Amino acid sequence: MQSSEISSDSTDDPLGSGLRTHRQPRIVVIGAGLAGITATKILLENGFTDVRILEASNHIGGRIQSVQHGNATLELGATWIHGTNGNPVYHLAEDNGLLEHTTDDERSVGRISLYAKNGVAHYQTNSGKRIPKDLVEEFSDLYNEVYKLTQEFFQNGKPVCAESQNSVGVFTRDLVRKKIMLDPDDSESTKKLKLSMLQQYLKVESCESSSPSMDEVSLSEFGEWTEIPGAHHVIPGGFMKIVDLLAQDIPSRTICLGKPVRCIHWNWSAQQQETVSKGNHANQGSNHNDNNYSCQPQEDPQILGYPVRVECEDEEWIEANHVIVTASLGVLKKSHEAMFSPSLPEDKVLAIEKLGISTTDKIFLEYAEPFWSPECNSIQFVWEDEAQLEQPVYPEKMWYKKICSFDVLYPPERYGYMLSGWICGQEALLMEGCDDETVAETCTELLRCFTGNPNIPKPRHILRSSWGSNPYIRGSYSFTRVGSNGGDFERLAMPLPYAKSTKAPPLQVLFAGEATHRKYYSTTHGALLSGKTEATRLIEMYQDLHSAETTKPNM
Repeated sequence: MQSSEISSDSTDDPLGSGLRTHRQPRIVVIGAGLAGITATKILLENGFTDVRILEASNHIGGRIQSVQHGNATLELGATWIHGTNGNPVYHLAEDNGLLEHTTDDERSVGRISLYAKNGVAHYQTNSGKRIPKDLVEEFSDLYNEVYKLTQEFFQNGKPVCAESQNSVGVFTRDLVRKKIMLDPDDSESTKKLKLSMLQQYLKVESCESSSPSMDEVSLSEFGEWTEIPGAHHVIPGGFMKIVDLLAQDIPSRTICLGKPVRCIHWNWSAQQQETVSKGNHANQGSNHNDNNYSCQPQEDPQILGYPVRVECEDEEWIEANHVIVTASLGVLKKSHEAMFSPSLPEDKVLAIEKLGISTTDKIFLEYAEPFWSPECNSIQFVWEDEAQLEQPVYPEKMWYKKICSFDVLYPPERYGYMLSGWICGQEALLMEGCDDETVAETCTELLRCFTGNPNIPKPRHILRSSWGSNPYIRGSYSFTRVGSNGGDFERLAMPLPYAKSTKAPPLQVLFAGEATHRKYYSTTHGALLSGKTEATRLIEMYQDLHSAETTKPNM
C-alpha cells in the first residue's frame, strides 16, 4: 500500500534512542472513523507504541458504512470521493486499485453529484405530470446563476444586505423569485411551476449541506468551503475499503470496540489522582471488555502522573498523556458539558453551539423490474402547492414532503433496479422513527402520485440510514450556520490546554474530524486530513523534545 499521501512529512523516529529511556507517551484516540484511524496509523508509523482507540459502536468506520446487498455495495454514509487533485482519499483509492471498476456513469463532474452523469432528471409534479425538459433547463440556468452569486460574498468580500438575513436560503429564494416574476415571456402557470421548482432545488441543496433548511446556512461564509478540482468518484467495492486500507496495519489489540466514553478528565490535579488511584486499586481486575479488543488495566497513575483520565461507560478509567477526540459535532453539541471535566473553554463551547449539523438520510428501494424509462437518472418531486411558501414547515405526519428526489443507481448490472431517496432535517429524524413497512408504503404512494403511475409496486427490499438517531453520531456532517464562520471550525480544532497555560502539560486534548477542517468540513478528505494534522502535532512536539534532549549541554 502506498501511504505517502497521509503519512507524516518526517520519517524520523520522533522518540529517538534518547527519549526511549523514558516511558512511551500514552495516547488515547476516541472514535474509529476516518480521522481517528488516520491519526492512529500515522502515530504508529512514527514510533509511538502506546496508542489505543476507543470506539463506542461495534465497528470501525464512523460515518462510512458500506452494506453488501447481493452483488452491490450500498453506501449508507459517505458515497463519493469529492475531487481528485491532491485529494488523499482519491490517491489512496487510485493507488490501491479501488477505482478500476468505476464506470463512466460513476464519475460525476456536476456540482450536485448523482449516481449517473448520463440520462435525464425527470421533474415530476404532485399532479403526476412531468415538467418539460426545456423548462427545467431554463430554470436550472437561472438557479445556478444565483448560486454563483452566493459564493461571491465570501470569495470577493461582498457585504451582505440586511434583507438576506445572512441566509443562503432567504437570499436565493428572494432573488430567484424576483427574476421569475419579472420575466415577461412566461405565463402565470409557467411562473408557478418555476417557483415550485425553486422549493425543490432548495430541498436538494439542504441535503447537500446537511442542514435542516438553507435558511440556516450562512450566506457570508458559504463560499469558504473549498471544492477539490476533478470529478466525484464512487468506489464500487464500497467506501469502507478506504477505512480497511488505513486500518490494515493497526494491531487489533489497539482498537477497543463497544467502548463508549463518559467523560474526559483533563488538567488532572494531584488530589484527583489520589482519589482515582485508590479507586483503581479497589477495582483492579474488573475489566468489562469481553472482546478481542479488550483494554488491559494500566499502571498506577499516581506513579506515572498522567494529566488526562478517560472515564468509560463501563466504569473503567484509562490514563493518558494525550487524547485525540474525533467525536462528531452532533455528539459534542449533545454531550460536551458531561463529556469534559473541567468544562471546555467558553470560546470552544460557543463554536460548538454556533456551527450547524443536521441529518441527511438515504432510502434505498429495490425493485424486480424498473418502472422508470431507460434515460431517466432521477425522479425529482416538485410540490405545486409550495410555490408561494417561504421555507416550508411540515406537520410531523407529513415528513415525507421533505423527500426531495430518488436517484437511479447505475449501472444496473451492478445494482439491479435500485432507487436512492434523499431526506434531511427534522423530517429525516421522523422517517428514522418509522418502521420499514411504513417508509416503503409512503415512498410507494409518493412515486405513484408524482409519476402518475398507480401500478408501481411496493419495493421488494428497503434499506435506509439513521444518522440522526444514532447516539454515537447524531447527524450527518457539519455546515456554517447563520452566525458562525470559518473561525469556529478552527476554534473547535484548537488543542487543550491553550498555549497560554504554560504550566500545564501541553496537547492534553486534541480535536479531529470533519467539523475541525475549515475548508473541507463535511467531507471524508477533511476528516482524514484533520487526523493527520493532530497526529503531526504530537509527532512534532516529541521531535522537539528529542532535539532539546540531545542538544542539552553537559554539566
